[in-house]
Amino acid sequence: MFMTGEGLRGEEMLGAPPATISKKKQKHGKDAAVQGTNDSSVVSKVSAAAKGYFQDDLLRHFVCKVSRRAPLINRGYYVRWQAVDHCVKQFLRVTGSCVSRQILSLGAGFDSLYFRLHAEGALERVVVFEVDFPDVARRKAALISGDDRLKDSLLELDLLAQTGPVYVRSAQYNLLGVDVRNEREAEGVLSEAGLQWDRPTLVLSEVVLTYMETEWSDAVIGWAARILPQALIVMYEQIRPDDPFGRVMQNHFLKLNSKIHALCQYPNTSAQSQRFLQKGWEKCVCLDMNQFYFSLSKDERERVEKMEPFDEFEEWHQKCSHYFILTASKGSLTSPALLNPPNESLIPLMAPELESFSMAVWPLEGAPCVEMVGMASSVLEPGLLLLSGGFGRGGRRTAATALIRGKTGWTCATVELDGDKGVRLYHALTPVPGWGAVITGGRTSPLNPIDSVLKVTYSLNDQPDPQTVQLSVEKMVCTGQAPKPRWRHTATLLNHGGRNYIFVFGGRTEREPVLGDAHFLCLEDQHWTDVPLEGRSPEPRHSHSACAYRGGLVIFGGLGQGGVPLGDVILLKSMSRGFIWERLQLQSALVPRYSHTAHVIGENLVVVGGVWIQADGVPGVAVINLTTGGSVEVNIDTSSVPWPLMLHSFCSELLDSEGAELVLIGGGGNCFSFGTHLNNHPVTLDLRPVLDH
Repeated sequence: MFMTGEGLRGEEMLGAPPATISKKKQKHGKDAAVQGTNDSSVVSKVSAAAKGYFQDDLLRHFVCKVSRRAPLINRGYYVRWQAVDHCVKQFLRVTGSCVSRQILSLGAGFDSLYFRLHAEGALERVVVFEVDFPDVARRKAALISGDDRLKDSLLELDLLAQTGPVYVRSAQYNLLGVDVRNEREAEGVLSEAGLQWDRPTLVLSEVVLTYMETEWSDAVIGWAARILPQALIVMYEQIRPDDPFGRVMQNHFLKLNSKIHALCQYPNTSAQSQRFLQKGWEKCVCLDMNQFYFSLSKDERERVEKMEPFDEFEEWHQKCSHYFILTASKGSLTSPALLNPPNESLIPLMAPELESFSMAVWPLEGAPCVEMVGMASSVLEPGLLLLSGGFGRGGRRTAATALIRGKTGWTCATVELDGDKGVRLYHALTPVPGWGAVITGGRTSPLNPIDSVLKVTYSLNDQPDPQTVQLSVEKMVCTGQAPKPRWRHTATLLNHGGRNYIFVFGGRTEREPVLGDAHFLCLEDQHWTDVPLEGRSPEPRHSHSACAYRGGLVIFGGLGQGGVPLGDVILLKSMSRGFIWERLQLQSALVPRYSHTAHVIGENLVVVGGVWIQADGVPGVAVINLTTGGSVEVNIDTSSVPWPLMLHSFCSELLDSEGAELVLIGGGGNCFSFGTHLNNHPVTLDLRPVLDH
């Protein structure tokens, strides 16, 4: 029948050829796995509704108890619900003058759509038909039968049965258990239930067809276009299978015995649009969920973003990049209900101008294991790297980690700290030649930023060695007007007038989503000092990069106001009386990104990794000439790395004085409901091909 789901609501739906008993058992197991996605999906929707992301009091009637999901899951199900609800309301508005309308929901699972629309009074002259696995339809019919509020919503109830294919029949709601891959059977059951093929019909498919073999899902799409002359189809599914997040997503469903199929043949929004046009639909509009979310009003986005503490921007944007909402129409009546994105998007699509060559990464010699996100790094001296804070499989780290280069490669040592052992994520670790580093900011949770500044000193014998490295941490007692406690900021060592300063810029707080203020901490007297700053300040941002350059620094990218990624290059130039802000005009715009790392090598700014939402794929390496404004963009070849290499929330450090070799450490995150993925080992990147280009 159709299926159920986070998807799946159906896989059984399209009739398959005769099979052996073993194949039937295998198919039954897959169908059961698909049905299981329905249970998980409805619990997540209930969590988002209970938190206030959207209004749907009827959903909780389909679960045993309300379970709280993580903020990332709530947001993900909010944007899914909002997209489908928007399309449903558009269809009902456009067809409001018609004598009758129909909604055909494929793989409806425990969706509350009919009951919610009935409670809203939105079903005038509308009949709803839901199709799913017989087992799912039977369970839903039993839930309806045992719930007075649900049952009272069924006008002129004619049938409420535990045997199919029609499990519920009423004036405006019909629940069917049927396999739509068998076109004749499906048409017969739908006709028996009262579906009128010539009436304006909305076909809903929320993460359903992708669980079928692609030939079957293509057949359903073509069948609906062929048999419904006035129709609008709405589909919500996955795309972009080949990047690191996409690979994790696919592996998740494979482990559930619920392989997702169509995204391999139709990997992006353009391919999905062409698919529907080729199967008989006349017009089609397809948006990934970032494009849809940013088409919502500013007020609505701000409401959602204030709903609960949140700091998983990378995972949120990647989740939205890997799902789409599609509308396709047949006939003139329904075409006005197609998605209609604004002419000027906050995140216009871009196509990076990639060089013909790529740059390979290789596991770091010695293969030390560092599985962490949100940590900070610093080179204390050649062959000795310090990693602090972060979050890994064992939870939040209080100890520091040292990466040490020996004769046979790199080793990893956990170093217990003397002094302050507080947990920090998304802080800054600024190297200070001669004695160690300074730690600023960070957070323990999105509600608890850290205001202390720490001084890290170290000692060792002639050669770095796990047994001889000693680290000491002490809290710096700083005077002057300290900045607001923050995280996802930058802190860069500058020298001005013969004095050393830590220059803190940007970040976010528990109340302010982006900051654009700048602060100087003089290391000689540990005093927050006013240093003259001229010029127009950069746009507020967090998760950007800032690198020392020519006595000042250069800032690139970040996540700006309204959650929009930035792609600008800002120079802070030194003057006798202080510093001045200037913009570098790029010869061609780079795709905006954030959560990347960057290093200045000569007159070049080398930007690695990060997250972008305005282009396909993932960022590789961008090199910006800070003199001319010219730039090149190069893909990273990860074929030598056996795991999906996620380059966000990671660290990088140069391993040689020439800037030829870069080590990338940590990275990854929570991949929506697909599990946590952390890069297993550091990898190295040879920068010479792009620097010499």
